[in-house]
This record gives sequence, C-alpha cells and structure tokens, in this order.
Amino acid sequence: MSGAVANRGVCNAMSVDVEEHFQVGAFETTIRREDWPRWDSRVVRNTERALELFADKGVSATFFTLGWVAERESALMRRIVENGHEIANHGYAHDRVHTFTPESFRADIRKARALIEDAAGAEVKGYRAPSFSIGSGNRWALEVLAEEGYAYSSSVAPIRHDHYGWPEAPRFPHTPVVGSDMVEVPVTTVEYAGRRMACGGGGFFRLLPYGLSEWAIDRVNRVEGQSTVFYFHPWEIDPEQPVVPGAPLKSRIRHYTNLDVMEAKLARLLDRFRWDRMDRVFLGRETLKAAA
Repeated sequence: MSGAVANRGVCNAMSVDVEEHFQVGAFETTIRREDWPRWDSRVVRNTERALELFADKGVSATFFTLGWVAERESALMRRIVENGHEIANHGYAHDRVHTFTPESFRADIRKARALIEDAAGAEVKGYRAPSFSIGSGNRWALEVLAEEGYAYSSSVAPIRHDHYGWPEAPRFPHTPVVGSDMVEVPVTTVEYAGRRMACGGGGFFRLLPYGLSEWAIDRVNRVEGQSTVFYFHPWEIDPEQPVVPGAPLKSRIRHYTNLDVMEAKLARLLDRFRWDRMDRVFLGRETLKAAA
C-alpha cells in the first residue's frame, strides 16, 4: 500500500457511473442520440478495468448503470454483481431529470430498473440522477423515487456549479420525503474558510492535484466524522478513447484532461482510505443518526 489507511473508523462509499464515453453531458449537444450506435463502444473494456482495479485493492463499489448499457451488455452487468459489487440505476439514456415531467421520469426509471435487474439478476435499490440533476426546481423527483420503492438516491450536489447544484440542500445523508425512509446521499463537499467545495470525485479529482482530494476526504472523515461519496466514470481511465470532433473547447478540456493519470490517482486513493458499496455504507441506522 502507498500509505497507512486513514481514519480506520470511517468507511467511505466508492461508486462508478457506467456510461459510454460519447454519452456524457459535455457532449449532449454535439453527438445526436440517434448517432450513438455509430460510435465505438468502450464501456465493457473500461468497466472491466475498473473491476480489475477494485479486485486488486480489495474494494467493493456501487455501479450506477444506464439502462441503455444494461440492455446491450448483460454479461457485464452479471460480472459486476458476481464480483461482489452493488448494481444501481442511472436512468435509461443519461437524460437530465429537469428534462422530464413527473410522469415521464417515472417511466424512465422504471424502464431502466427493469433492464438492469433483468441483465444483472440482482435487485436495484439505489438511483443516481445523470449529472446530479435533482435540485430545488424538481425536488418532486425525490417523491417519485420514494413512491417507486428506492431505498436511497445519490442525486443531489449541494454546491453551485454551471451544470447542476442545490447549494441549500443538506450536505450529508437525510430523508427528504415526509413519510418515507428513502435516504438521499448527496455527493460529498468540504467546507473550509467559509467556502464549500466539491470533493466527491469526477472532474474535481481528475483535473486538480491529488493532494487536494486526499486532504478534503480526510477532513470530512476526521473533523466531521462523516463518510464521503466518491464517483468516477469508466471512460475516465481510458486515455486512448477517440476525440469527439466539433465539441466546445470547454467540454474538451473537461473531458480529456488527465485521462492518462486518472487510474494511478485512483489506485492511490483506494489505498489511502476505507471504501465499500453505497448500500452498506449509508443504509444503516447509525449513519443516519450521525447525519441528522
């Protein structure tokens, strides 16, 4: 191991958003949905690399999967479950929640859940909105998730961001729907010197120096006594993926920067902290009591 495991009493949640490199929000105005089948599929090889990394480090994780991927790659879904990981719902085709009505959102998560459960042979208990797209303007989505029987959601980013964010939302696990036990587990943020910053993975982890993420996760564990939620995408450990022509400069910078160092940074992070699946970290009574 690269160093001693920090804060042995606190276990954090590792998660993967399973989607193709051409399905990301950064390219949603560049690549048409009907053109997806024309692109080289890389999700199997990239997700299998993540599985190998987790196996090497002895880590179990939660894989939030698109129904579109599960529909086409059932063997991959089974391998995820057979390797001891949790399978969860990421919607059917990475549509942000604000593009739905309550009725169409319900149809989307039902469709994706059925496909994922059928492919994986395992129950889906959790949901993550594409691009953390549940906020103050569509909080009704949390009620729909509760009505559909989800045990937890990880769909809110309690921060200001140019693509998403609900800065007034609680930073830690809570039950957002009156009369329901469903838990919302926001992606992790850290507060320091009066400022709130993202520290739950994704572009924050890949683009910025490794030490900033390690410091932030350690601070949330040690100072606040809370578990963190970390996420990444399989395409982020694929530096050989093709470049999307015509994409905006900002999108290209966000998507392609540091792909070649991401896997090494992940390996270091997996060594440094304790990690487990979302359901095992956040569905216990003690966690909720601590976050209240």
